[in-house]
Amino acid sequence: MVCNRPLWWWCAALAGGALAGVALPPLGCPPLLWLALVPLWGLGPAAAGLWGAMAVLVSHRWLLWLHPLDWVGVPLPLSLPLCVLLWAGCGLLAAALVGGWRWLVQRLGAERWPVALFAAALWGLVEVLLARGPLFWIGLGASALPGDRPLAAWATWLGAGGVATLQLLIGWGLWRLWLAVRGRRRQAWRLGLLWLALVVAVQGLGWWRLERAERLQPGGEPLELLVLQPAIPTRRKFEFDQQQTLLRRLDAALGQAERLGVQALLLPEGALPLGQELPQVASVQVLSGGFRQQDTQLRSALLLFPAGEQRHTAALDKHRLVPLGEWIPGGELFAWAGLSAVGGLNPGAPSRLLARPQGPLGVVICYELADGTALAAATRDGAGWLLASANLDPYPLLLQQQFRALAQLRALEVNRWLVSAANTGPSLVVDGAGVVRQQLAPFESGELLARLQVRQGLTGYGRWGELPLLLLLAGSGTWIWRESKVRQS
Repeated sequence: MVCNRPLWWWCAALAGGALAGVALPPLGCPPLLWLALVPLWGLGPAAAGLWGAMAVLVSHRWLLWLHPLDWVGVPLPLSLPLCVLLWAGCGLLAAALVGGWRWLVQRLGAERWPVALFAAALWGLVEVLLARGPLFWIGLGASALPGDRPLAAWATWLGAGGVATLQLLIGWGLWRLWLAVRGRRRQAWRLGLLWLALVVAVQGLGWWRLERAERLQPGGEPLELLVLQPAIPTRRKFEFDQQQTLLRRLDAALGQAERLGVQALLLPEGALPLGQELPQVASVQVLSGGFRQQDTQLRSALLLFPAGEQRHTAALDKHRLVPLGEWIPGGELFAWAGLSAVGGLNPGAPSRLLARPQGPLGVVICYELADGTALAAATRDGAGWLLASANLDPYPLLLQQQFRALAQLRALEVNRWLVSAANTGPSLVVDGAGVVRQQLAPFESGELLARLQVRQGLTGYGRWGELPLLLLLAGSGTWIWRESKVRQS
């Protein structure tokens, strides 16, 4: 029975989950994660549920920085309990998902090689699905960054789900090695050599992929942009003095963009309120986060202001809305529209491609950056570079560092340069190899002259998406089915 488990069993599950949470970005240390995966593979469904809850509670602790919520109408005594409840709810959901995954692995036989392939591929695909859902997750697919770019380079073939799959397989091999050493089995040294060969092969092929990508496409069309990081506190952004500060900084940035002769000025998510025009006629194109009215629906969007215009003429609406903050299921049936200070929002179309006369680009707003499939689709449609527009205030530096790791992963997946324009950070430039080339100091207002390259061509992931993982899942599932038939006959 679960209740009769020894104390060390529960401690191992807790320690493994906590270690996994620490190993995720911003640390991004795969060897720590491989150690953390040993109890996940070895201790059963109940321990796996505890492992998953602890991993998410540690890695997503920035959710507690939502407190206080009194600025959006939540009574102060309820603010902290509500934030803790949200944080705990994410942990419980992770416990259910990971525990259910481990229960399936136990039914199939965790020690079998085809089961390891099937389970790892299933985990990777579920991470991809979660990244397309309403919640924000930092999964094993992002765990290779910033510490291990060769491992992360596998994302150019397999995406983030493929990186998660590799991590789980390496962890499974380490678990099998530990069992062999613990049991003093003769094949322990062979398993050790096989595990080491797997790690060396993954690292070696990753380095080869990084070097090959730069050699085959060393450059691209140069592009210069100016990024404004206004650093306006979200809890005070609608106050008159803060609005005036924003307009002054925007006005100065427009003048600087004209003097530098850049192609466009970039502003973060929600920089302009509904109906706000530019403070002056811009001599360059402006891409700014803001809001717009579509019939009776209010939408958060990236607004395009052409050179010589004060009003936007095109927009790309945010598709993934923040639960509670921007949207609640069935919110249209209730008077309460969520916790957002701008009221309830409506989602836009799923496409992340913004067409411009100067060439299309892929755009994500806020935590849409977690979804690599949408940006891969944008590159297939011709996007030559990527833009992430975000407002991560009032969250701490931890979330900015996780956002930065996701930006590196998205750039690697499709071999595109990515520019992030964020209110308090991270405002940065990442090249197609996942290297951060430029970055503004967090939480400080400033301007960044971003230099990047416009690229074409498709990576393996950009072309095929999750097809390799689906084939691995189908192949290993067929292998398991055939073995079960043989045992039954």
